[in-house]
Amino acid sequence: MHRVTIVLCTAALGAFCLGCGKGKGKAVSVIGSTSVQLFAEMLAEEFNKRQPEGSNAYVEVQGGGSTAGIQAVNNGIAEIGMCSRELKPEETGLTPIPIARDGIAVIVYKDNPVSGLSRAQIRDVFAGKITNWKDVGGSGKPIRLITREEGSGTREAFTHLVMGSSRIAGSAMTQESNGAVRELVIHDPAAIGYMSLGLVGKELKTLTVDGVVPSAADVINGTYPLVRPFLFVVKDTPGEGAQRFIDFVLSDRGQQMLEKEGLVRVK
Repeated sequence: MHRVTIVLCTAALGAFCLGCGKGKGKAVSVIGSTSVQLFAEMLAEEFNKRQPEGSNAYVEVQGGGSTAGIQAVNNGIAEIGMCSRELKPEETGLTPIPIARDGIAVIVYKDNPVSGLSRAQIRDVFAGKITNWKDVGGSGKPIRLITREEGSGTREAFTHLVMGSSRIAGSAMTQESNGAVRELVIHDPAAIGYMSLGLVGKELKTLTVDGVVPSAADVINGTYPLVRPFLFVVKDTPGEGAQRFIDFVLSDRGQQMLEKEGLVRVK
């Protein structure tokens, strides 16, 4: 909760400063999931190029996590929140707008001899019940767990889809972004983590889950089991600038851009 408060205060200051920008009008603030952030920044860059000078539709994107994004919208700090999980029952008064679907990839060091795990094995690994790679067909190295922070949409989706009632082991190293997880696993032959499929790149090895390859094609056909939504979240009726950005993201151009980056389009 302390971290979320810091994020919201930083976002509020950023939103104020952005609103003071010369020639850009009042910025539309988009805050939340770090999984969605990089894609939203790409979309915002393209969108902003298309706006006339002084437009009230200039978009600025900040991270902070799904929970921080939802709170930013509720508190009026952001017009659009980014969320990489389903909304919780208690998160009422908000409208979720699906912009894409994403697989959660389970990632390991590129030369790890293990090629796949069952969902039950992944759960036992992250619960700390399986602690050595030799127990799942790998080397004799102790498994090093890399997880996301509390409040992360990626973590909450992973918990829902994989962990169920089991808890992630307290020995897991907690990181606050997909990029941080990625960098640790790239350089650690004993590590295992999870992250957005669309952000994996070529320097990591992705594991099959229940024998299914994590790919956009298998997300589309429904065979890959670890799939979550990417959402924009709004409260009440969006302002003109925010609505124009949402419309752009859902347009054929916006959806093509997301699809090119490895996500599954919703339109």
